[in-house]
Amino acid sequence: MALQNIGASNSDDAFYRYKMPKMITKIEGRGNGIKTNIVNMVDIAKALARPPSYTTKYFGNELGAQSKFDEKTGVALVNGGHDTVKLAGLLENFIKKYVQCYGCGNPETEVLITKTQMVQLKCAACGFVSDVDMRDKLTTFILKNPPEPKKGSKEKKAMRRAEKERLKEGEAADEEMKKLKKEVKKKGPSTSKDGPAKASSNKKKASGSDEERTPPTVNHVDEKEEDGDDDDDDVQWQTDTSAEAARQRIQEQLSAATAEMVMLSTNETNGASQSPKTASPPPGVNPKVENGNSSHEKLVEEVKAKLQKGVTANQLQSILASFSGSPQDVMTALFEALFDGVEKGFAKEVAKKKGYLAAAVAGDEGSQLLLLRAIEAFVLKPSVPALKEVAVFLKALYDADVVVEEYVMQWYQEGLAGGNKDSQMWKNVRPFIEWLQSAESETEEE
Repeated sequence: MALQNIGASNSDDAFYRYKMPKMITKIEGRGNGIKTNIVNMVDIAKALARPPSYTTKYFGNELGAQSKFDEKTGVALVNGGHDTVKLAGLLENFIKKYVQCYGCGNPETEVLITKTQMVQLKCAACGFVSDVDMRDKLTTFILKNPPEPKKGSKEKKAMRRAEKERLKEGEAADEEMKKLKKEVKKKGPSTSKDGPAKASSNKKKASGSDEERTPPTVNHVDEKEEDGDDDDDDVQWQTDTSAEAARQRIQEQLSAATAEMVMLSTNETNGASQSPKTASPPPGVNPKVENGNSSHEKLVEEVKAKLQKGVTANQLQSILASFSGSPQDVMTALFEALFDGVEKGFAKEVAKKKGYLAAAVAGDEGSQLLLLRAIEAFVLKPSVPALKEVAVFLKALYDADVVVEEYVMQWYQEGLAGGNKDSQMWKNVRPFIEWLQSAESETEEE
């Protein structure tokens, strides 16, 4: 099924994540009984997070025709023959009035009905509450048929926590299995003796013959060997605590430590004489600098070269894995390669290239923390204009689901406890953190 962006203003955005299926209509009947069937009305309404009866009723009100939606069959009918283009235009008007936030334009809204019988839209992205024009005919239908309450983010977070706990339990079970396997390997001889006996007993039980009533033959050699093993297990080892034994153990430890110190001093002397050039660099000198260009700068140049060749966001994941260096170094180099040299409109530039950042963290939630640390390293550079707009573009990445609340809060707490806790960046980030906390508290209250 073909998809399109929700809202005509977002039709040209290739990375817009809110999609809905294109409308499919079918004209049925003849003469006075002609009707227009919106075939995929259920799918469209599901994408808009609205009941399909709302959109069907809106079409009938705007066209001045009778409309009906069957809840059992999912069939939406509007009297008269209407082409798809006309109905699609009416659907756009419905999205503007009853789906998109009046503040930020985000379609992630929820229909609320106040105590005074007013219809409002609450945005999950920015928190803005939009007042719907009550003069529209559809508002009367909404008041009589209120939508079902939407599942809050609190339940989603509980599900994520349960999933993480399940994964931790699975890892713990794997560790227990590894320990058991090691113990089985250590007790190899005893298990090998028991193995044939257990196998033969299982065969006897499966056959169900009279042989299983006969007493098994006793192997005296095995009994002696098993008795010997039991005797070894009963031996209690004790440490000699006499003064003579204690002095001897101290002397052995001192001798070993002295020998180790002598070897270390010899190695240091030889190393100093053989390689005097490898002495530790003075403070402020980067030991990785080679011919005036650091390894980080080389990595940034390599990433820039790949991006200039026209790498798509889908290809980026495999390309990043090919670079040498730690995942944090590669992520830091990617962010710098994308936004190095941006002087004005830094937040807008981040919003344009958010597809690359989303691809870089796709498949591994832990990589979101690497991205946030890369942002920190970039913003803390001197004379970087991103410092003023750090809260704005973090909000844009949060709205696009590139980073989630859990990792943002973890990164912020680490920053306040780190060496750069007094930096201006954390003061600029604080309004965004407070907005996250207030949004979470509101969802918990609901």
